[in-house]
Amino acid sequence: MSDLFMHPPPNSRHALISVMMLGLFTSACTSLPEVRYLNTSLTAPDYPTVTNAQGTLSISKNKTLLNKRWNHAYADMATLAALEEAATGRPLISGNKVSLLFDGPQTMAAMMAAITTAQHHIHLETYIFDQDAIGIAFADLLIARQAAGVQVNIIYDSIGTIGTPQAFFDRMRDAGIKLVAFNPVNPLQTTGQWEPNHRDHRKILIVDGVVAFTGGVNISASYANSSLFRSKNKRQKQIGWRDTHIKIEGPAVAALQWAFLATWDTHTPTASTALTDTDFFPPLKEAGKQLVRVLASEPGGSDEIYKAYVLAIQQAGKTIHITSAYFVPDAQILLALIEARQRGVDVRIILPSVTDSGLVFQAGQSFYDEMLANGIRIYELQIAVLHAKTAVIDGVWSTVGSTNIDTRSFLHNNEINIVVFDTEFAQTMEATFDEDLRYSVEMTKEKWATRPLSKKFKEWAARRFEYWL
Repeated sequence: MSDLFMHPPPNSRHALISVMMLGLFTSACTSLPEVRYLNTSLTAPDYPTVTNAQGTLSISKNKTLLNKRWNHAYADMATLAALEEAATGRPLISGNKVSLLFDGPQTMAAMMAAITTAQHHIHLETYIFDQDAIGIAFADLLIARQAAGVQVNIIYDSIGTIGTPQAFFDRMRDAGIKLVAFNPVNPLQTTGQWEPNHRDHRKILIVDGVVAFTGGVNISASYANSSLFRSKNKRQKQIGWRDTHIKIEGPAVAALQWAFLATWDTHTPTASTALTDTDFFPPLKEAGKQLVRVLASEPGGSDEIYKAYVLAIQQAGKTIHITSAYFVPDAQILLALIEARQRGVDVRIILPSVTDSGLVFQAGQSFYDEMLANGIRIYELQIAVLHAKTAVIDGVWSTVGSTNIDTRSFLHNNEINIVVFDTEFAQTMEATFDEDLRYSVEMTKEKWATRPLSKKFKEWAARRFEYWL
């Protein structure tokens, strides 16, 4: 086994996963569900279900709340919310405060501040946890909280952390932190069926059951510096990754807690790491006015995040603005975007021009011809590596999470996304999209047609592997 396999640099993780999975599973393909007619085939409730800190709202209170929230929306948000509930089985949760966090420094500062205040428990679920300046600082803080009597429990993905020495995790375990390695690469270390293609791509931090964080940010030095997003220092030498995370306060935190515990229970190898504490769900008061839906998907599940994305695109009446780090759409997502554009929706997508995964990048670009020919506008973010996974539709429906628009996220990974139905939050999302546009270059049909033949060949070749990327 080569040193690259044992200790790959961060930008080789995607290629490593693709090679491993292709070799192991070319004969075991599953597929995404048929959703082309999802918006017309569902039997939706007359009004979406809404829960809050006290339970499920009555129909009359429900209507009053939603009519007040969506009175000036572009589209019929109640219809979309009801269809989304029918597709995902998840209710809306009211009374939340959702705060956008931009890039690594802001996100790390907010998460570490929350960890510092922890009194009872800290739950961390992450794809990448590197042994570098950021990772060590994060681990030191978690060890300090564990020493102060706060129970720290961590789920880390075995492939996402394949370049991280085991001693890094052993140090935390020796300090009393409980850790679970998600789907070990070594089949001898797994207690159930060996499924190396099933990865935990979620990024979740929950502190004391009252505040939660999720989005695209991993624990890595890639986030030590900011991108140029809203930066006053346009000449900074070190450019960090461009990413988006969110902080959640309110009743929705409990839904993220359930998602974490479900993964922990499924992948706990020994009784010694079982979590039996009954105080993971403290009473949660309303912290704001935002309505959210927490969607946690996994292989073999109900494809919640995929269906929510397709429905929102199918129902869009005015705008679809997507920011996607890894964009390799399946045929149904692509069709939904093209049909939205054909009915007059402004469809704009920000994609990377700098990437940590060349194969995924080239596979995504293989869709440019068809998208540009159908009027979808494509922008490529310059200078910084784009890692955000967000969308805002019709000025009301927004989503932030760990999910890329590709088959790997929708079909092979554990992922988590937060859908927010709120006009003010959507305005902030739109402002964020506009800010990223400032540092992006639009790709036109004319410009794209001039690319060299060698690039076209790479796109064609990468497209052959899109199922595994």
